[in-house]
Amino acid sequence: MKDNIITSAVIIGAGIFGVSTGVQLARRGVRVTIVNDGPPANGASGRSLSWLNSARMRSEPYHRLRMAGIDRYRTLASRFPGADWLRFEGGLTWDADGERNEIDAAYRYETSIGYDAKHLAAQDIASVTPGLDARSVTAPGAIFNPGEGWVDLPILIGLLLEEFASLGGTLVTDQGAAKVVVEGGRAVGAETAAGNRFAGDVVLLATGPAVPKMAAESGQVIGDDTPIALLVQTKPLAHPLRAVLNTPRVAVRPGPGSTLSIDADWAADEGVTIREDGSYAIDASVVDALVAAASKVLEGNPKLEVASVGVGGKPIPGDGEPVLGALKAIPGYYVAFSHSGATLGLIVGELLACEIATGAEHPMLATFRPERFSSR
Repeated sequence: MKDNIITSAVIIGAGIFGVSTGVQLARRGVRVTIVNDGPPANGASGRSLSWLNSARMRSEPYHRLRMAGIDRYRTLASRFPGADWLRFEGGLTWDADGERNEIDAAYRYETSIGYDAKHLAAQDIASVTPGLDARSVTAPGAIFNPGEGWVDLPILIGLLLEEFASLGGTLVTDQGAAKVVVEGGRAVGAETAAGNRFAGDVVLLATGPAVPKMAAESGQVIGDDTPIALLVQTKPLAHPLRAVLNTPRVAVRPGPGSTLSIDADWAADEGVTIREDGSYAIDASVVDALVAAASKVLEGNPKLEVASVGVGGKPIPGDGEPVLGALKAIPGYYVAFSHSGATLGLIVGELLACEIATGAEHPMLATFRPERFSSR
């Protein structure tokens, strides 16, 4: 670092936040090394439903950030017209029957902030978006959000890494767990379990669900509410579904090559246990039940075949809001930890790179600073 100008950076984590930020820094002429424990996208980015949205209710700053994130994906989509890994064909959601059904309230809130939404009865959905078994929709109806979409993060990360390499960036994989090196009270690089050390003017910690624990190794507090997530990907099948479905029992989104991605919180809760060595055991009967739930909401109730099952932590901060920016107690140390990694992936990389390269805080990240946890 010369005269407070950042010339080099080390990023721990090759998921969407790490790679997006790495590309943005490389575009600014910063020499960047990305270090990952395994291959790129081997963590939360590889098992994300990757629904691009700002549906339902959240804080105004978080909504603005998510909308900016969607905007960047629309710009990207214009560069790749017809891509089968990034689509904007809407999202459809409904709630279970009963007192907890919030569809009407959610619709009124979304329209009050200008979020494109249509409140539809079950019999009207087919005229708006195909592929649904309308019998599964509850009496209060569903919300269709035409502006929502989805992305395949592993494919996107691969494309970003191609640009990263063309800009002179260095990707180092299969290093095992890494830690941030702090010397003289400042972050100066990363050291991996493989015994290699990488130096940089700044370090970005972007290891998904591992961020809070790794930050704690340097005495920093980041609230953590990370659950276990389970994502099933199907073998290809011909089906008309285009929108992302978020239903009381299952979430389903289309994917490249006529595949489907499927998840549900209950499936992870009931079907995954953590062994003593930290690995995961998956109950096959729960996977079968999840796949059956997906078939039930799809037109024709097709037979779905499992291609792969991904399991691991789903990054969620303790208060649900993103954790982004510098750890002010340790100069040169930055973090990126958030739910909605897909929706935020491009915009977070852009804004973090701006902060890292210039040293100036971006106003859109003002409420997401890590220090909010240590000050409580």
